[in-house]
Amino acid sequence: MSISTGEATIRLLAEYGVDTVFGIPGVHTLEFCRGLGAGSAVRHIQCRSEMGAGLAADGYARASGRPGVVLTISGPGVTNAATPLGVSWNDSVPVLLISADTARGAQGKGWGVLHEVSDLCAVTRPLTAFSARAMRSADLPELLARAFGGFGAARPRPAHVAIPVDLLEEAADGGWSAVPAPSRPQPAPEAIAEAAARLEAARRPVIIAGGGAVDGAAALRTLAERLGAPIVTTSAGKGVLAEDHPLSLGATLCRPETRALLAEADCLLAAGTELSE
Repeated sequence: MSISTGEATIRLLAEYGVDTVFGIPGVHTLEFCRGLGAGSAVRHIQCRSEMGAGLAADGYARASGRPGVVLTISGPGVTNAATPLGVSWNDSVPVLLISADTARGAQGKGWGVLHEVSDLCAVTRPLTAFSARAMRSADLPELLARAFGGFGAARPRPAHVAIPVDLLEEAADGGWSAVPAPSRPQPAPEAIAEAAARLEAARRPVIIAGGGAVDGAAALRTLAERLGAPIVTTSAGKGVLAEDHPLSLGATLCRPETRALLAEADCLLAAGTELSE
């Protein structure tokens, strides 16, 4: 029995381990809703606005360590979700926005169809690792593999996949299956050995921990305790080390006392931070 592209998309999300999506149902997303019906492994959390859905997906990703997923209508659904995408982009949070789009036959015609945007992907492209429109059913497995592969093997920034509303209603092409995620890149062993030697020889080591160090918090704490190195966090790195830990300086990079400490350090370990302003 054939299923629609919208239903197949939900089933493929489940194969990637997605158990929760956030959004607001609309006339353009009815085929997604069919896939989210009884028996689906994916639950839908209805939000008050697409902005709220995007922020909820961002929070879900931060709390669970798994990608957050947003389902929206086209046009204003996507523009409302753009602000949360900006938050996720800035903090390197894996969020996948899947939206409906104008029917393929109406794109570029200027007919003023419901929720039409002349170039929906252009709205999200500056805020995502990639933004693409599916033009046939067979595009979806490739685009979702690209999104989930990027979350695991590169800097986990948001992705956007737009699906024209008429394509959502078409029967899905063949069987779709999840693609195993590529391995996360690892530094060269000699680079690790050099860093370890420098830290071991240091007399006044200091650690700066950013939001990217969250998954390695336990290891970072152990390292800090062995070195006797204080940890100062960025705002995004708050919580990497408990604020009441004797080696915690909290998010105090802006304080002159912390800047003086950094200036006096003979070895600085920056973990999970882009060293921005």
